[in-house]
Amino acid sequence: MASSCIITVTVFIATVIIAVNGCSPSDRTALLSFKAALKEPYHGIFNSWSGENCCVNWYGVSCDSTTGRVTDINLRGESEDPMFVKSGRSGYMTGNISPEICKIDRLTTLVVADWKAITGEIPQCVTSLSNLRILDVIGNKLTGKIPSNIGNLQRLTVLNLADNSFSGEIPSSIVDLASLKHLDLSNNALTGSVPANFGKLQMLSRALMNRNQLTGSIPVSISKIYRLADLDLSMNRLTGSVPSELGKMPVLSTLNLDSNLLSGQIPSSLLSNSGLGIVNLSHNGFSGTIPDVFCPKSYFMVLDMSFNNLNGRVPGSLSSSKYIGHLDLSHNHLCGPIPLGLGSTFDHLEASSFNNNDCLCGNPLKTC
Repeated sequence: MASSCIITVTVFIATVIIAVNGCSPSDRTALLSFKAALKEPYHGIFNSWSGENCCVNWYGVSCDSTTGRVTDINLRGESEDPMFVKSGRSGYMTGNISPEICKIDRLTTLVVADWKAITGEIPQCVTSLSNLRILDVIGNKLTGKIPSNIGNLQRLTVLNLADNSFSGEIPSSIVDLASLKHLDLSNNALTGSVPANFGKLQMLSRALMNRNQLTGSIPVSISKIYRLADLDLSMNRLTGSVPSELGKMPVLSTLNLDSNLLSGQIPSSLLSNSGLGIVNLSHNGFSGTIPDVFCPKSYFMVLDMSFNNLNGRVPGSLSSSKYIGHLDLSHNHLCGPIPLGLGSTFDHLEASSFNNNDCLCGNPLKTC
């Protein structure tokens, strides 16, 4: 019992000493170099970065209470912080992310997000931060390539590089991020293909790579990611057919493949999977007929197959679906009567859902 009390007192004393003496001097120096490379003119968030103790009242900075080492830098330009609410404007910051940040080697969270005008590249040395769990730089004007050794960050769970101007290919090492759960590379200028062994990312639940310039085919290995719920590859230049295995994924609920150069037939598995609630295949080159595989368990918030080369009839089983929120089959080569009951069961469907086909008729279009 006595030894237990001594340990408790020792830890308490250590915590008090850290609170009094301040953070690690090397971390403080690195933070000040990080600050010097940035300019934030409106909210004055860096005004609090003064004094010896960077662990107390430095905006967006958090430390380990027992070691005094900086663990988190969390700076968001879109924030509900009273400072932002009072000013009535979101954040704006210029400058770049200094490589000095890499000297804070206990860092677990690095968020420099939604500042709109931060430029330059992600420092390559970021991949040496072995404790990093969150890397989020969404909403800036960062350029250059994603660090080739990004796969070194074995503890990373969130990688958010969206809404920047990153170029080059997705690094092959990205598939080595064994702990990654959330990947967002959307709205950049990435080229090349999705790594063929993308399915190695077994912990992934969201994979957002839309609005880039990706080419090649959709890797079949994606279907091996058991936890994947949200896959967005829209607005790229992907070619080839859609692997039927995607429709057999047990957790996948959102699949956006619109605005690519995909072709072939639509796999029946995509439309018969009762777990898929959002399926957008529009603006591609799909051909053949729409699989007649709908059932009373089919529940689609969005089902969009518009702007393709689909022919044949609207499948009769579609009217047996439990729910269809938004249906768009327009701009294809469909023909024949719209199934009885479809227009009445889902009375919110409009003629625009069926317009610009070869010879469709029936409710909600003109009668046959």
